[in-house]
Order: sequence, then C-alpha cells, then structure tokens
Amino acid sequence: MINRRVVLAAHVSGMPRESDFRIDAVDQPPPGEGEVVVRNHYVSVDPGMRGRLSGEASYTAPVPLGDVVGSATVGRVIASNNDAWPVGEWVAGAFGWQELGLSPGGRGIRRIPEGPIPPSAHIGVLGIPGLTAYFGLLDIGQPKPGETVLVSTAAGAVGSAAGQIARINGASTVGIAGGQAKCRWLTEELGFDAAIDRLAEPDMAAAVARECPDGVDVFFDNVGNSLIDPILPLMRQHGRLVISGQTADYNLGREERVGLKNTRSFITARLKMQGLVVFDYAREFSKAWTELTGWIQDGRLKYREDIVDGLESLPAAFVGLFQGQNFGRKLARLVS
Repeated sequence: MINRRVVLAAHVSGMPRESDFRIDAVDQPPPGEGEVVVRNHYVSVDPGMRGRLSGEASYTAPVPLGDVVGSATVGRVIASNNDAWPVGEWVAGAFGWQELGLSPGGRGIRRIPEGPIPPSAHIGVLGIPGLTAYFGLLDIGQPKPGETVLVSTAAGAVGSAAGQIARINGASTVGIAGGQAKCRWLTEELGFDAAIDRLAEPDMAAAVARECPDGVDVFFDNVGNSLIDPILPLMRQHGRLVISGQTADYNLGREERVGLKNTRSFITARLKMQGLVVFDYAREFSKAWTELTGWIQDGRLKYREDIVDGLESLPAAFVGLFQGQNFGRKLARLVS
C-alpha cells in the first residue's frame, strides 16, 4: 500500500502559506503482530495546530520538518492483526493529514458506536472541539441559570458548542462571529439570544455593552487579548473568563501581541481567568460523550461541518482558517 500524506515543508512564520506544506508518498507495510491499519475518511483542520508548526515548544511538542501535520482522524480498519479491531470497523484517532494510519496494539484509536450520528461528528462536536466547549464552559465557566455568557468565534466548532451548552444550562448566550450569515445561523438555528457581527462593529466594547446591558458573567474566548481587554470592564462581579484559544495571536511575533491594560477589573469585579488543555480531562471524556450525544439526539445541540475534498485541499483549508473562511467544523474528506 502507498500512503499519501501532507508534511511540514517549512516552519511557519507569520500567516501560514500553502508553500509551508508538501505532499509526499511512502510505502505502508502490512500490519505486524497486534497492529491495525486504518484508512482515514476524514481529517480535521485545526487552528490550534498553528502553534506547533512554528518550531517552538507549546503544551505539545512542535512538528519537525518533514513530519505529518497532526490532526484528528476518523476512518475504517482496512487491515488488522488484532482480533479486537476487525476490518471494516469505524474508529477515531489522531493520525494526522495522511490517508493511512498505523495503530500498534490498537492504541490511539477508539471505537465509534453505531447509530444515527455520522462518523465525522466524532472528530467535531464529539471530538476535541466539543469536549473543549464542554469542560471549558461547565468546569471553568460554570454558567448559572439567568447569567449571560459571551462567546467569541461563536460560529466555529468550539464556540458554537459552548454557546449551546450555556443555553442548555439556562444561561443567556451572546455570540461574536464574522459576517451576517454566521450571525443569523447563531440566532435562527442554534438559539443564541443575540449575535454580534465583528466585521460590522467598529467598537466591540460598545457592541457587547449593547447586547449585554447587565454585563457579562462568563466570557468564553478563542481570540486573545485584543478582545479580552475591552471586555474586562464589562464583566460582572465574580465573572469568569475561559481562555480556550488565541486565534488572533497565533500568527504574530511576541513583540506584536497585544497585552492587557484593564487588569484592575480583576480586583474591582473579583474576576477569575483560566485557560484549559482539554486532555487534562481525559478521564472524564466518557461522561462528556454520553451527555453530548444525548443533547445531539434530542435536538438541543446542533453542529455544522465545513468540508473540503481531497488531501490536496488541506494546505489551503488551513490557511483559510485565519482568513475567516471556515463556517463550523473544518474537515477534509479523503474518501468519497
């Protein structure tokens, strides 16, 4: 078998470029004792991967030049020397941007249960994005009925799930998204109480104050300090800030990144701000999957997938993440 894959051709500096990646092909040997070969049907395109592509250490190791770009994957077992993983079974893993993945002893893969939820959802709303929203909001944000939750990048995979989970828990939800179509989706399809079009608002603090007249109790942020700082004075007493991502900072040098000026709000409003790495909650994933699945099945949690086709589409899809081109969970379909 031949395994085609997208590898890192150059460390990314500033905005990513398609030329930072290249496609190569390697021989895929048959599985050895206990090994399983998976053909990936879908792979994810993740903004959080940006930090690992610069060559700098993050909370996970950087991707070396020539290595496969990491991502979540979902596919089918096509060759197996492991009775626990029969050929034809759907599995989720983290094999990255490649057509085939090899699992030693069945490690690094999990079985996708049969049912009405499509396999692709298991690397989206039931994958790292959904889990990040679930634990970030419920464990750190802890929204209470009647409170107001503000969510940035609310039309993305993480933000859209976080806002809906806030609604499920009785909070009012305001989302920030780029463009009227995304804002309409938030309010008309997902049930957000209001949506702010960041492309149409010259003063984000004024826009948030307009839509959250009583202040913000929980701010679930995926953007970074450029948005956090103007929101800090709008936080209510004992407000909580959940730092999930920093899409505005991923492509900036250290000297270009915005700092925080309104830190007095932490004292006057007794605020708490905490980041999260979802893998810290790995022991609780099963509980989260059960609850998220239930919400999907009863219609309270909806999701959107933004799918491109083919391995060749991945570099452009990744670049597009930082140009506001994605709408929902960005995936590439490798098997039609």
